[in-house]
Amino acid sequence: MIWKRPASLEGLNQHSRNTLVAHLGIVYTRIGDDELEGVMPVDDRTRQPFGLLHGGASAVLAESLGSVAGYLCTEGGQRVVGLEINANHLRGVTEGSVRGVCRPLHVGRTHQVWDIRIHDDQQRLTCIARLTTAVLEPR
Repeated sequence: MIWKRPASLEGLNQHSRNTLVAHLGIVYTRIGDDELEGVMPVDDRTRQPFGLLHGGASAVLAESLGSVAGYLCTEGGQRVVGLEINANHLRGVTEGSVRGVCRPLHVGRTHQVWDIRIHDDQQRLTCIARLTTAVLEPR
């Protein structure tokens, strides 16, 4: 297991109340030994004007999963901030929900790199994202 902090789905979802994560309907659904999973609805909050899942919403799901995973890999007063996100949108989604799975590519002392794969309800890959985070020491 890569996590250094205790975590529960209930706690992660509670911590997201009154944030963009909650506003978009993102819910953390699974914590594995080395992965974090969450779902997001494809609805009026997350669609662009042409009826497709907005690429920015996919990026929010990816960055949310990677940032939380990164935080769970730190200790004490350390914080994690996003440095760069890259998202390749592979397939349009018009309804249902999408599921993101975040796995580490590199978890180092000062930075981390996360791979996030987003699938639709039919298990088709819709987006691949990579998030780089910096680990900040307490001030």
